[in-house]
Amino acid sequence: MIEVNELTKRYGGTTAVKDLSFSVRPGLVTGFLGPNGAGKSTTLRMILGLNEPTGGSVTVDGRPFRDRPRGLRHVGALLDAGDVHGGRTATAYLAALARSNRIPRGRVDEVLGEVGIGAAARRRIGGFSLGMRQRLGIAAALLGDPPVLLFDEPLNGLDPEGVKWVRGLFRRLAAEGRTVFVSSHLMTEMEHTADQLVVIGRGELIAAQSLKDFAARGARRYVSVRTPDTAALAAALSDEGAVVRQEDGGLLTVTGPDAARIGDLAFQHRLRVHELTTVTSSLEEAFVELTAESVEYGAGDPR
Repeated sequence: MIEVNELTKRYGGTTAVKDLSFSVRPGLVTGFLGPNGAGKSTTLRMILGLNEPTGGSVTVDGRPFRDRPRGLRHVGALLDAGDVHGGRTATAYLAALARSNRIPRGRVDEVLGEVGIGAAARRRIGGFSLGMRQRLGIAAALLGDPPVLLFDEPLNGLDPEGVKWVRGLFRRLAAEGRTVFVSSHLMTEMEHTADQLVVIGRGELIAAQSLKDFAARGARRYVSVRTPDTAALAAALSDEGAVVRQEDGGLLTVTGPDAARIGDLAFQHRLRVHELTTVTSSLEEAFVELTAESVEYGAGDPR
C-alpha cells in the first residue's frame, strides 16, 4: 500500500506537486497518468525518498521508504533505464544490488531469465538497446521479490512483443497481491492493463478512480451519418435541437438524438441515409479531454 497525503514539492517559485493525496492498493495495477510535466516523476521520487517533500507525507506499507535499510526487499522501482553504468555487465550490476540488499546471488540469474535477457548477462550494458535496458531495469525492480513495485514509463523502447510481455507481467504481479504502480503519459498504455487510475495535471489531482469510472467521466457519444442530402438533413436535425457538425464526404456528426431517431427523422423528410453509426469516444479521448487544461506545453506553443 502506498499512501500519499497532501504531498507538495516546490522548486524555488515553481510548484511541481501541490497538495496531492491518493492511495495505491495491493492486488491491483494502478496507472499513474498525466501530461508531460504533470509532476509524475517528481511524485515517484518522493515516494522513494529521493526528493524531499516541501510539505505533506508519503508512506509505503505504513512507513517512509527511507526507514527501510534493505529497500529492494520492500520496493522495486524502475525510474530511468539509462541511469546505469554502461561499463558493467548485467550480471555485475544486479549482483552489486543483491549484495547491498542481502539478496541471494542466485536471484540475479532468476530475474535475468524472467525478463528475457539471460543470454546477454555477460555483455556490457553500454551495448544494450533501449528495450534491453528497460528489461534490465525491470529485472532490478524484481530482484528483491518486493511487495511494492513502481515503474516510470516502462514501455519506452520495447517492441510489440515486449509491450505484451510487460502488460502480462504487471497483471501477474498484481494477481500475486503486490502493489503495482505504473506511470505513463499515454492512456493507450494503460487501457489494457490498469484496474485503477491516478490522474494528475500541473501537480494536482484530477482523478483517483477505476479505469471504467474514469472513462465514463469523459466519454461522449455521438452519431456519424453519411448522406448525399447533408444540408437538408442537417437542417432537420437542427430543428430537433441536435448539435450537427458537417464533415467532408457527406458526413454529419450529430450529438443529441440517437441513431434510431435520426433514421426516423430522415425517413419522415424523405432524405437518403447511406451510413448511420453510433460512436463512443475512446479512453484516450476521455483522457485528453479531462487533462486539456493541465497540458504544460501543447503543439505550437511558443514557450
